[in-house]
Amino acid sequence: MEEHIHDEDVFTLKEAIGELSSKMPNIMKTYHTFTEECFKPGELSQKEKQLIALGVSLATQDEYCVHYHVTGCVDHDITPAQIREVAAVSAAVQAGAVMAQAATEVEWTLNAFEQENAPN
Repeated sequence: MEEHIHDEDVFTLKEAIGELSSKMPNIMKTYHTFTEECFKPGELSQKEKQLIALGVSLATQDEYCVHYHVTGCVDHDITPAQIREVAAVSAAVQAGAVMAQAATEVEWTLNAFEQENAPN
């Protein structure tokens, strides 16, 4: 996968991860084992897992992982159109999350203020 990554920040991240690994080797080894296991083919293919990972990376605004998983998508023969569609779906999910919070948490809080300030 790394042959497609040309962004200096991604290489900086890899160096930082390596340094962190030397400072807490057991935790980082466990983390890497966990992520490697998660991306092995199972009920979902590696291709499907890369699509999911890209969507989550976009939604969480993790630019390092966005670069990494776009590369993973390309390496698994996912087309640019499919990658862009994942970006659109991720944006729609994020927008839905904002609207859900607006319809519930914002409205509930506003209702509480309105009730508190209502004339007796």
